[in-house]
Amino acid sequence: MTGEAFFRSRWVAAPDGVTDAGRGARGLPQGFRAAGVAAGVKASGGRDLGLLVCDSPQASSAARFTRSGVLAAPVVLTKERARLHALRAVVVNSGNANAATGSRGLDEAARVQGAGAVAAGVGADQVAVASTGVIGVQLDGGLIVRGLARAAAELRGDGDGDLAAAMMTTDAFEKRAVLDVELSGGTVRLCAQAKGAGMIQPAFATMLCFVETDAALAAETADLLLGVCVKRSFDRISVDGELSTNDTALLLCSGVSGVAVAAESDDELRFGHALDALLRQLALDIVRDGEGAARVGRVVVRGGDVVGVERSARAVANSPLVKAALHGGDPNWGRIAQAVGMALVDAAPVPFDIAIEGVQVAARGAAVAYDERALGAAVDRPEVEYVVGLPGDGHETEVFFSDLSHTYVTVNADYTT
Repeated sequence: MTGEAFFRSRWVAAPDGVTDAGRGARGLPQGFRAAGVAAGVKASGGRDLGLLVCDSPQASSAARFTRSGVLAAPVVLTKERARLHALRAVVVNSGNANAATGSRGLDEAARVQGAGAVAAGVGADQVAVASTGVIGVQLDGGLIVRGLARAAAELRGDGDGDLAAAMMTTDAFEKRAVLDVELSGGTVRLCAQAKGAGMIQPAFATMLCFVETDAALAAETADLLLGVCVKRSFDRISVDGELSTNDTALLLCSGVSGVAVAAESDDELRFGHALDALLRQLALDIVRDGEGAARVGRVVVRGGDVVGVERSARAVANSPLVKAALHGGDPNWGRIAQAVGMALVDAAPVPFDIAIEGVQVAARGAAVAYDERALGAAVDRPEVEYVVGLPGDGHETEVFFSDLSHTYVTVNADYTT
């Protein structure tokens, strides 16, 4: 293992049969090459253009995108012009979201897709385009086209670190993983690169995630697994309750290992568990980054009304008061109670229960005695868990969220200036 373990949250365990190469490890699955270069999009001069290529003609893939009503040009273009079940290349730029840029933005995205096809040696309809950065600024596609020529020359099997670096905007650290998964037919590699720290509450975050494997999956199997795992990971996080115009998650399968993952097999289950754990930890990394975040919270809500359970969990996770209390290590459960009440308007009286780090602080809508000093020490940790009980049984949901720090305000107050 290289350096710190990838699976570092108490809420995500490494599945059996999964070997973690550790944070900082490099090495894409067989059949993949990647590169990251400086194309001149970012004023800083840092890496801002990434190229991911799958060399296997038999590749399969799956995709998920933001459900925002304001879609960025690369999202529109990829959804409409790419074969999402047979992608073989991804072009990603940071520093400019190419969102709210009108017809010119679509033209530039198409220009990037065409240049990506040339750089990767594949059809244009097998190229996904992704962007992240400032909204409402026209993207200079010429910078991308010229940068892709350099990126193509630098493609290599251990270029995943450079690709991850090229995706970052306000990210404080890179988010990627290299895992090996034991299946009945042999060992396959599962890698991912993600970015995101602010504008995070995917509805499926300026959030991007690209996952690669050398396992052989039918497109239908890849789509099923990605969909289920996204719902349990990126759809369960919030930094600020904001929905990005650019969220994109892709799974590309080269099949070069020769190890097939058949539908409805034990291998599908094993691979699915590995993908699920991978995406959940990456999702937690995004929350942990959180543009100045110091702590991560997890709220679990149980009850009989599925709508009320979901609304309550989101309300707690997105409450500035709850998030500020989390940042300060303050076990002020009244903040949680008010957030639940806001989600369940006109439903009074609600006999709610609240526990913080396993300590019961409220029962049937009223305070109960607890050791305040001990609970104060329990919430002064990097991860804090809240459990809310509502009337009834049968439904449970969770949301992971970051605290609200002074740094978050500073970052977003000065984002374009």
